[in-house]
Amino acid sequence: MDTDVVIVGAGPVGLLLGAELCLAGVRPIVLERLPAPSEQPKARGIGVLAAEALRRRGLGPELDREHAKGLAALAEDHGTTKTHFAWIHKIDPEAADPGRRGALIGQPALEKVLRHHLADLGVDVHYGFDVTGWHDDGDAVTLDLDTPTGPRQITAGYVVGCDGGYSTVRKLAGFGFPGTAPLMTVRYAHAEVSGRDQLPPPGRLPAGTLFHDDGMIATFDFADAAYDRSAPLSSNEIRDSVRRVAAVDITIDTFHGGLRFTDQARQADAYQLGRTLLAGDAAHVHSPNGGQGLNLGLMDAMNLGWKLGATIRGLAPHDLLATYTSERHPVGAAVLHNTRAQSALLAPGPHVDALRDIMSDLMDLPEVNQRLARMLSGITHRYAVPGCAAHPIVGTHCPPLTVNDSPLEQFTTDGRPLLLHPQAGNLDLGERVRVVMAEVSSDEKLAAVLLRPDGVVAWAASPGEDLEPPALHDAVNAWFGRTY
Repeated sequence: MDTDVVIVGAGPVGLLLGAELCLAGVRPIVLERLPAPSEQPKARGIGVLAAEALRRRGLGPELDREHAKGLAALAEDHGTTKTHFAWIHKIDPEAADPGRRGALIGQPALEKVLRHHLADLGVDVHYGFDVTGWHDDGDAVTLDLDTPTGPRQITAGYVVGCDGGYSTVRKLAGFGFPGTAPLMTVRYAHAEVSGRDQLPPPGRLPAGTLFHDDGMIATFDFADAAYDRSAPLSSNEIRDSVRRVAAVDITIDTFHGGLRFTDQARQADAYQLGRTLLAGDAAHVHSPNGGQGLNLGLMDAMNLGWKLGATIRGLAPHDLLATYTSERHPVGAAVLHNTRAQSALLAPGPHVDALRDIMSDLMDLPEVNQRLARMLSGITHRYAVPGCAAHPIVGTHCPPLTVNDSPLEQFTTDGRPLLLHPQAGNLDLGERVRVVMAEVSSDEKLAAVLLRPDGVVAWAASPGEDLEPPALHDAVNAWFGRTY
C-alpha cells in the first residue's frame, strides 16, 4: 500500500480535509485533476460555522483581512451587506446570533490560505493527476491515474472524493446520487454590451430574471435550452439566454468569460461505500442560493478528518467512521430542502410574484429574519450525540468562548479533543483528551465543556452542576475510546 489516504480534489474541501488528517496524525496524498490552482471566482464567502472552524485552527487573521475587502465588494455589487433568501436581500446575519460571524473571502483567496496551511503541515498538492479507474478489494483501494509523466497506479487504505459535483470518484465507486433536475440555469458573464439602454431594468421579468451593470450581465433562465454543459460559457450562449429572458437582442463587444450553474439538487445516498468516502460537492449539489455550499463542504471535512484519522491509527471507538454519514447526511439534506424552496421563489410568473411579496413582508419580522439567518448558517443543527439531553449546547457546534480571558482558538490549533474544566487537576482521562484548567465565559452559562476536534460539544455542565458526572466519562469513552 502506497499511503493511508488519497484525497482526490484540491478545492477548499480537499485542502481542509488534508490539513485535518495531518492534525489527526495521518499524512495524506492530495491529487488535483487541474494543472494548477483555479482562479475562477465561485463562492464569495463562508458561513459562521466554517469561519469559526478555521479560526480555531489559527487562520483568523487571514480571514479578517479578506473579509474587509469582501464586505466592500458586496456592498458595491448588491447595494447592501445583508444576505438574501431567494434574492430578497433582507437577512441580517449579525442579528441572528450576535458575536458569531462568517467571512467574506473569495474562493481563490480561501484556497490560497488553505494551501499554505496544508503546506505548513508538510503536505503539497500534486497537480495534473486525473483519476481514470478505481478498484476496492476490501483491504485497500487502487486508483488508475493519468499524470504529467504518464499512467500510474496508487493504492491507499482509504480514498476520499472531494472532486466536485461531477465527481469521478463518486461515479467509479458506484454511489447512488438521487435528486431533482434543474429548474433554471444561471449564467453570469463579464462582458461589455452595446445598447445596454435597450435592456429592461434589472430584476424579475415574465420569462426569468435579468441583472446587468457596467462590465457584467447575468440571467436566471428557466427555459429548457440545449447547450454543452461540459463547455465553458460563451458569448453566443449568454446572448441567446438574454433573448429568451428579456426578449432583446444584444451585441457583446468584449467577452471576458463567465460561469454557469444550475439549481439541480442531488445527494449521495451514503457518504461511505467500503473504503471510499465523499465530501463537499462530490456528496451533494444544489443551488448556490444562500451561499451555503462552501460552508457545508468545509464542515464535512472538519467532521470527517479526525474520525478518519483516528480510524486509521486504530484509536477510534467502534463505528466512529459511520457517524460521518449519520451526522452529515441530514445537514446536506436540509440545505437541499431550503435551496429548492428558494428556486421555487425565483420562478417567473404572477403567482410567484405574489408569494415573493408576502415572503418579503414576513422577512421584516425579526423572528422570521432570525430563523432564516440561522437556517442558512446551519448553527441550529444538533447532532444526536451521547448525552444530548443533558445540556442544550451538547451536539451543537461550540460558539466562541472566552477561556481564562483568552479566545477559544488559542487552545484548539492542534486539533485534539479538548476539555475545559475548572477542576482539571482532579480528572484522570489519560492521553485521550487535552485537559485545560479553565474558567469559561460565554452566553451559554457554561462551567465546563468537552469539545470534539471538529468543535462539536460532546459534554457540558452549567454552573452549580456536578462537574464530574458519569456522563462526562461516557462521552470521553464514546468518542475517544482509546489513547489518542
